[in-house]
Amino acid sequence: MTESHAERRRFKRIAFDAKTELSQDQNCWPVQLVDLSLKGLLIQRPAPWLGDPKQPFKVNIHLGAGVDVSMDIELSHEDNDQLGFVCAHIGLDSISHLRRLIELNLGDQAELDRELRALAQQE
Repeated sequence: MTESHAERRRFKRIAFDAKTELSQDQNCWPVQLVDLSLKGLLIQRPAPWLGDPKQPFKVNIHLGAGVDVSMDIELSHEDNDQLGFVCAHIGLDSISHLRRLIELNLGDQAELDRELRALAQQE
């Protein structure tokens, strides 16, 4: 990631490891989650990779005990062996779980509030 790209990033990414599945149409790939934010996620590219970058994807991140974060996502970039996705849609339950996860990992309520305001401005 270049300095200018890092400076433009509005949402802090947190490193997080959870059982994660990426799907598109009838294809489904178990993937390794690298990090996530309120606006997207980064994964290791699965092998074999047969996803159509022009079509939407779905991701399901299992946080445990029946708690999942599910999002409709779009591929935003592909670097080395990693795929970056931006969230196109997330349901209320999932955003609540994701918000709490980000809050716990940031450890800074002011930073979380700033990110939530930035997210609301993008909608």
